[in-house]
Amino acid sequence: MPLIAIEEHWMLPELTSALKAASQPDESLLFNERGDAGERLEDLGNGRIATMDAQGIDLAVLALTPPGTQALPPEEAVALSRLANDSAIEAVNAHPTRFRSLSTLPMSSPRHVAAELERAAAQGHVGTMVYGRSGDRFLDDPVYDDFFATAADLRQPVFIHPQVPSDALRDAAYRGFDPMTDLGLATFGWGWHVEAATAALRLILRGILDRHPGLRIVLGHWGELLLFWLDRADSLSRLAGLQRPVSDYPRTNVFITTSGMLNPAFLHHALTVTTTDRLIFSTDYPFQQPSRDEIDAFFGHLATDADRYKVRSANAADLFGIGRTAPAP
Repeated sequence: MPLIAIEEHWMLPELTSALKAASQPDESLLFNERGDAGERLEDLGNGRIATMDAQGIDLAVLALTPPGTQALPPEEAVALSRLANDSAIEAVNAHPTRFRSLSTLPMSSPRHVAAELERAAAQGHVGTMVYGRSGDRFLDDPVYDDFFATAADLRQPVFIHPQVPSDALRDAAYRGFDPMTDLGLATFGWGWHVEAATAALRLILRGILDRHPGLRIVLGHWGELLLFWLDRADSLSRLAGLQRPVSDYPRTNVFITTSGMLNPAFLHHALTVTTTDRLIFSTDYPFQQPSRDEIDAFFGHLATDADRYKVRSANAADLFGIGRTAPAP
């Protein structure tokens, strides 16, 4: 069976320079400098493909690594989003059997977002990756209505990736330890995932998925905690005037990726909330690099070959419009 991995990160050197020059650089950039992560992020060629071969990954969907361009001023975000999209599609065109890509959008310049999504889709990007907040503006802000309408019309899935919490929230909840523990608590240890789950929940409560029923959302890390708290989140449905319970939306509009977290306990819980039709494989490269043996062992926890085929490639192929490379079992 073929294997498609999405959320496979890369980085644009010009964006790294711009983010480091910002008045308040995003601290998560430190993770891009650990070990050989920086070199791997910038490699959109043979080195990355060699790693894919070793893992048994046939096709990777490239996605710019956090924090994207959203942390930049509007004009700079527009220019670097365009450059990132042009660079990613060059890599796809150079290796058309191995890569696809998610676009980068200048969310700090709302009036340019829908147009750049349209341009990127025309280039061949198969979806887009965004973050839950641009400055003090949440993703569910009405200024992004055109973006969501365009994404639904173009059938471009929207991947909501974690990001560092705001300074105010970090001061209130994520500080008080040594600097690296502070950062870890605010990012991969906890805060990142609460941020992404909250962004997705806000989209649901705002009624965006009711207004755009064709909109498809992707969440990494097994749903960024959202799947584990749906019983309580359902209590918000009536308060927000939703057409359905909150827990219905992950079954109809939300796709979930593994993000390299191949613990079968997460798989079993996800299948109590949704179905294998909504699960997609990803490694979160280069921050997670599971071996071929670990990947094969994970897929052994799915009950049937049909389920394995869905999660390995068919769901991603359908969601992102990627031509299937093998018949279904």
